[in-house]
Amino acid sequence: MNYYQFSFDVMQADEKDLLIARLADAGFEGFEEEGTLLKAFVSETDFRENEFESIVELSSLRYLKSVIKETNWNEKWESGFEPVTVFYPGSPRAFARLRADFHPADQSAEYDLLITPKMSFGTGHHATTYLMIEQMSQLSHEGKSVIDFGTGTGVLAILAEKLGATGVLAIDYDDWSINNAQENVEANRCSKIILQKADTIPAGNKADIILANINLNIILANLDAILAAANPGADVLFSGILATDEQSILQALSQQGFRINSILKKDNWLAIITTIG
Repeated sequence: MNYYQFSFDVMQADEKDLLIARLADAGFEGFEEEGTLLKAFVSETDFRENEFESIVELSSLRYLKSVIKETNWNEKWESGFEPVTVFYPGSPRAFARLRADFHPADQSAEYDLLITPKMSFGTGHHATTYLMIEQMSQLSHEGKSVIDFGTGTGVLAILAEKLGATGVLAIDYDDWSINNAQENVEANRCSKIILQKADTIPAGNKADIILANINLNIILANLDAILAAANPGADVLFSGILATDEQSILQALSQQGFRINSILKKDNWLAIITTIG
């Protein structure tokens, strides 16, 4: 499968974050940030031209379009992928380090994760994944069941197992993400993760912790499914939400009965820890 690469020259950080959120809603699967330059990637089969043009016209942006061959993608990621360290909130103590298999191990972090991202979300470089990992450091996963809704690279599912989860259901609607997550699950020698292709949480699944690192629209559309999958007293972690949408998401969560425990912010993005009941 070939991918389209769109390159935008975006001046302000908040403009860049808003564009990422809109493109993610429109089916784009990967992003690279290089200073003021933003590169966005979408598969040929998922590209919705009319929706894309509406976003570009709304933002008054110019762009360059090129085609990325699948066979070139691994080399592209490896040439620029650097390890990411996530720290405990407000502490210099390293919680997790995300690296590719061609980086040496580093014992400075409590958890060492091997992640080869390819075209999937979840490297820790973007604020949303970083915030989710930061939130997970605040919760006990020992002996608990977990659902990772929108697993991407599988990084959150892998971390959940390493934190002591008894079982993890990792869901994504994209074939590339499922395949990539499977490779990362095997690389980290995880045995308690089940990968499932789906665009919502399948009925009948229950969990003590639910991880939802997606985007505002998908979160809002799936609140009923998330509630149905949550055990009494479950912790539900949300991210992929722009700081400008804070009031909208908080209002929706309150109306559905989620109890807000904490809100973390990074680079115009926010993450929310909630509890059911």
